[in-house]
Amino acid sequence: MATLPYKQCLEKIYKLGRFGIKLELDTISNILSHLNTPQNNYNMVHVAGTNGKGSTATCIASILNAAGFKTGIYTSPHLVRFNERICVNGQQISNADVVSAYEAVNAADNKLCQGSRRATFFEIVTAMAFYHFAQEMVEWAIVETGMGGRFDATNIITPKVSVITNLSIEHTDYLGHTIRDLAREKGGIIKPGVPAVTAVSQPSGIDKLVQIAKDRGSGLYRFKRDFSMRNPPGRSTYNYKGIYQNVKDLTKPLPGEHQRENLSLALAAVELVFEQNQGTDPRYELTRELIHKGLARVKWPGRLEKIMDQPLVILDGAHNLKASVLLGKYLNQTLGDKKLTLVIGILDDKPYEAMLGQLLPRVQRVIVTKAKINRSIEPAVLTAAVRKTFNGELQVIEDVKDAVSYAISTSCNEDAICIAGSLYVAGEAKEKFDMVKD
Repeated sequence: MATLPYKQCLEKIYKLGRFGIKLELDTISNILSHLNTPQNNYNMVHVAGTNGKGSTATCIASILNAAGFKTGIYTSPHLVRFNERICVNGQQISNADVVSAYEAVNAADNKLCQGSRRATFFEIVTAMAFYHFAQEMVEWAIVETGMGGRFDATNIITPKVSVITNLSIEHTDYLGHTIRDLAREKGGIIKPGVPAVTAVSQPSGIDKLVQIAKDRGSGLYRFKRDFSMRNPPGRSTYNYKGIYQNVKDLTKPLPGEHQRENLSLALAAVELVFEQNQGTDPRYELTRELIHKGLARVKWPGRLEKIMDQPLVILDGAHNLKASVLLGKYLNQTLGDKKLTLVIGILDDKPYEAMLGQLLPRVQRVIVTKAKINRSIEPAVLTAAVRKTFNGELQVIEDVKDAVSYAISTSCNEDAICIAGSLYVAGEAKEKFDMVKD
């Protein structure tokens, strides 16, 4: 049987984006049923929330893999290559396996649609991930939601643990306008009898999650109440106080103080996984050595990623208000008196003025750019917003790679450059640096 070339396969997948977002589970349920429910062949942890999903999922996957389990991870979006979305034991899916998974899923979709709507981009890719994990015979899969939770395509699964990182207002057309609305949608991943961990802090959000967990007979473990992590004075390491055990002198694998929260969530989820399976397999022994081994392998590109030293170049997706707040704090705390250039492009569904308000106070120069995705804010709009509060040097260079090249060539070795505002901007910038390395 002839197969598609990889490039043509990706073109077909990307064209599915035109069908938009459909929040329902019947379509993907039918496709997976036709593929003999591959998602039922392995254990899973499900991760939802506004920020920190990817880094939390990566830490969980890395620890499970270090314990000796064949582990898959499904995340989105990708930065440079589509294959980043689906990984097994830290290795991206091969081009050949992308084609194989797509052809299997597309054949199911073709057979089932019969005049009804076709599956969307995210439904197809989610089914591809579940299919590939089954083909690879993974033992654990860590699955990140795309948007929301209750009707997200990934919510067809029944995990062993659910994780809800945090909440801030986003995607209001689909998820509602209040924190309680968001909690209802994200809390939709909590399954009957399945424990959940969360770092949600807003009272209305917690109240809703507590109600959902109670209605479904699920234990809900909360950051700072049931588990926590602190940095002892004068120490660069962290102490974790967990649900079942405490671990001292941990090295946080990713930069940014907010990663303490994400790491705590990951460790709490792993604790629950190991506790559930205690005695069933000798690999389910959670030791300090295992945690250290797993965290040492963690990599999560495009999030406070240091690309160069001279000048210092930091790449961070910072794609919404909360992420911009965290990035602003990080820049203030770490850059000292370095002159900072901000290369920024933001999508049109984001609160761009509020995001700029978090980043501009520390900046001496701004270069406005635009990712190739059609949802990018036009540079003229973003420039006008910058000018409302910023009196420094301001330029527009629409092509992301050209903007980054210019920022570097016009900076001194002692200066700093931050590329931010969108994961798509981060991806295009990272592609430039990866091409230089190659």
